Amino acid sequence: MGDYRKLRAWQLARDLVVISHPLIGRLPTVERYALADQWRRAAYGVVLNIAEGATRQGKKEFRRYLDTARSSLHEIETILDLVVTLGYLDREDMTQVMATRAECARTVYGLLRKMSGPP
Repeated sequence: MGDYRKLRAWQLARDLVVISHPLIGRLPTVERYALADQWRRAAYGVVLNIAEGATRQGKKEFRRYLDTARSSLHEIETILDLVVTLGYLDREDMTQVMATRAECARTVYGLLRKMSGPP
């Protein structure tokens, strides 16, 4: 696959981690070991699975890791919804992280579709 750092999906996933970090820190203490940790693990999971999958042999292996990254992106989408619904952060504060997550999800999905095509 080459250098995973050149993949737009990996770059967006890395951005998602960076953008999420200060927001996670603003969650209430009561959520430190639940929602905050889950958000952090899911964000790390996206970028790490893309990197690991890109270094594996063959499309089938890479697709498996991309599928896991995609699942983590959906998990983050739900976490962001919960954070706003529970009133922990305002939707306005979440605009950038929501947009980055959505763009990353579209990019990962596009990469998955591309890899499903003819060799």
